[in-house]
Amino acid sequence: MPEMTPLGWFHTAVAILALLSGFYTLVVYKVITPAQKTGQLYLLCTFVAATTALMIYKHGGFGPGHALAVLTLLALAAGFMVTKISLFAKIATPFQALCFSATLLFHMIPAITDGLLRLPIGDPVLTDPQDPLLKKFYLAFVVVFLVGYALQFRWIRKQKPA
Repeated sequence: MPEMTPLGWFHTAVAILALLSGFYTLVVYKVITPAQKTGQLYLLCTFVAATTALMIYKHGGFGPGHALAVLTLLALAAGFMVTKISLFAKIATPFQALCFSATLLFHMIPAITDGLLRLPIGDPVLTDPQDPLLKKFYLAFVVVFLVGYALQFRWIRKQKPA
């Protein structure tokens, strides 16, 4: 694994802050929205992490991390735009929750990949990005995301006046 550049360190620090604030926001508020201070922090850090990810080319070209960064930016844009278009008013809240929660999934994939390929320093858990263990983590993250979103959707529906 190549050494980390200053941009890589900055990207990692911002992404970790995003993950911490995102999970905190979900635990406390059940959904991530721009109405919460921690939600704002999460969304800003996520935007910065995705943008800086597009500037990191440790493997020589556009790769899966870049694709996840693009998906993250698209999910952020969709989550913000859906609340501004009156035609989508009925689905705005659950769709925004889906978009912003999906960004957490998009964070976790490179986080676990880089984490297991880099740590512990000098003797990382994995040496191959194609290791089947990573695929098991990815599957677990998708399952947690789907269950988490189903719980969010249920919670959002209960918040609506009868």
